Amino acid sequence: MLLGPFASADYKPEYTVSTVLPAAFPWGQAAEKWVELVTERSEGRINMKIYSNSQLVSGDQTKEFSAMRSGLIDMSVGSTINWSPQVPELNLFSLPFLMPDEQAIDAITQGDAGKAVFEAIEKRGVTPLAWGENGFRELSNSKHAIVTPDDLKGLKIRVVGSPLFQDTFSALGANPTQMSWADAKPALTTGAVDGQENPLSVFDVARIDQVGQIYLTQWHYMADPLVFAVSNRVWKTFSAEDQALLKQAAIDAGQWEIKKSRAELADTLAMIKERGVNVTDLTPEQQAAFVQATKSVYDTWTPRIGADLVKQAQDAVANRSQ
Repeated sequence: MLLGPFASADYKPEYTVSTVLPAAFPWGQAAEKWVELVTERSEGRINMKIYSNSQLVSGDQTKEFSAMRSGLIDMSVGSTINWSPQVPELNLFSLPFLMPDEQAIDAITQGDAGKAVFEAIEKRGVTPLAWGENGFRELSNSKHAIVTPDDLKGLKIRVVGSPLFQDTFSALGANPTQMSWADAKPALTTGAVDGQENPLSVFDVARIDQVGQIYLTQWHYMADPLVFAVSNRVWKTFSAEDQALLKQAAIDAGQWEIKKSRAELADTLAMIKERGVNVTDLTPEQQAAFVQATKSVYDTWTPRIGADLVKQAQDAVANRSQ
């Protein structure tokens, strides 16, 4: 692609944008919207291309942040979970039952805790621009309805590559098994694992009900904000005007995707139920039993995340507007 008249000679003909999920999912749609807005607003001077399914890191989504930091990946719409091995502060969002509702997510991301998290990302070589959303992660399995922590005992649950998830599911008596998303569906198909946890949009589009996952518990135990970001090395090559353009496009794309994905949740749940999945909604008392059972995770992880940051987030949730 030819550089436009206002593009710097330093600009690349194409910038890589990494995502885990493609455009069938809200995550991929967030990246598509960002690319579309940047292309339109830069009149084609900034050319971005999406590489989904973590293909730029051979399917290992936990290596995405390191690849951005080193400049192998230019940009990303990435998950706080997948980046948490390199940015400990991002484990904040994986603390079990920290965020009971969407207002709680917003209170953290849009407040001081969110700013502190962005500063932590930037210090480690990546410039964060805006928030998106993968949604609350709900629990499914092939064995039985899960209503109490005891129902998880002995179940093999596929989890992402973050030690905090291992600790959460171990605290609940389950047998957590770490594997990439690329390996998860085959493992569910063969019964090598009994269950998994993911947002409803992922459960629906990936048709996880077709691999024996017929029991779904809506427990809202954590949410997975997405981050629009650029490698610091690449960010420095853009003019101040184009930095502003990229950032505003990311903010607009993120707000669009959050609104869209939240609005679709009720319809997504209805479609899942229509396919014969047994959906369990926990009562406040049932939810409280899970909260109690996972308190040890806070003891272990608060020092690693930062006690001040955890308190900042908890205060934001307690004071959120309903």
